[in-house]
Amino acid sequence: MFHRLAPPPPDVILKVMQQFREDPRTDKVDLGVGVYRDASGQTPVMRAVKAAEAHLVATQDSKGYVAMAGDTGFHKAMAGLLLGGVVGEERIAAAGTTGGTGAVRHVMELIHTADPQARVWISQPTWPNHPALAGSVGVEWRPYRYYDAATGGLDRAGMMDDLAAAREGDVVLLHGCCHNPTGADLGEADWAEMAAFLERRKLIPFVDIAYQGFGEGVDADAAGLRHLAARLPRVIVAASAAKNFGLYRERAGLAMVICPEEERATTQAMMAWLNRSSTGFPPDHGARVVTTILQDPMMKDMWLEELAEMRERVNGLRGALATALREASGSDRFGYLGAQKGMFSLLGADEAQIERLRSEYGLYLVGGGRMNIAGLTEEVIPRVAAALAAVLDE
Repeated sequence: MFHRLAPPPPDVILKVMQQFREDPRTDKVDLGVGVYRDASGQTPVMRAVKAAEAHLVATQDSKGYVAMAGDTGFHKAMAGLLLGGVVGEERIAAAGTTGGTGAVRHVMELIHTADPQARVWISQPTWPNHPALAGSVGVEWRPYRYYDAATGGLDRAGMMDDLAAAREGDVVLLHGCCHNPTGADLGEADWAEMAAFLERRKLIPFVDIAYQGFGEGVDADAAGLRHLAARLPRVIVAASAAKNFGLYRERAGLAMVICPEEERATTQAMMAWLNRSSTGFPPDHGARVVTTILQDPMMKDMWLEELAEMRERVNGLRGALATALREASGSDRFGYLGAQKGMFSLLGADEAQIERLRSEYGLYLVGGGRMNIAGLTEEVIPRVAAALAAVLDE
């Protein structure tokens, strides 16, 4: 049996991680792996998370299974965070998942179960797992243009032109905020235009929101999702608590469907069944930490304060890098970096340039030149800017 297996394609990010670990240089810089890092290069445990975990240790009296769809308290707390009350509970079906990745897969399975003919339209570029997860469950997907590499912003005309080929009942995957890997987000007018287009063409939005709070703020980053939820009869959501709660290891995620009230019970039952047929019962510790924080006013304020510190750090690094690149290159061609949102930006580097940045300068990036801004420090920015200008401006 197993001798028939072919090795899977290598994971680019894991390869970069391995190369970084094996590099003996002390001045190497990891700009590839997509995790938040503080000024010391660590991914910290947030203060609110420590407080919530201490509370759980002191008060939790069981590690028994939760329901197949997960804890309803987690569903409600996350719905409040994501939707801000624009949709009533009677229209929300939800399931806890194994991280944001589990939420995306859960949603793909739900789409394929509900309508095997439905296609999912995915931005190009996107998080590589989006098309991979669609393919893994048999969902047909189509690309649509999204990013204008010349301006570092949206290719609005290309996006709408490609989506014009979508059929009624198709699903359009949108990044809720902090687009990965480009950092180029839909603006308020773009969300309004998208909502009108989806409504007119009877398409269903699927919003993957993994970085809420890293762009402009918790509410501002959810504004696009809330606009869709308030206007459209059906919206699909995959959410992660890994980044904004720093719970990378705990795998806390949520799959959510907003639908007409008469469809909710069946949708909820199917979401629970999908969990049963995959993970059985979703992990609970991370979800319980999130719920504890969001339900406790003092812990929530502590979390919001620390999340703001993280956001301001990333935005500050963005601005500093854009300024340093302006000085190093003698042009403003990298100025778009300062306007983008979240932890990532796409530099448009080819494989030869990425290899040269690694071998000559000790800078580690992944495909297309995706750069994790949070991997920078104030001290290395001048050197990073000089290397980028030397390699990318040739």
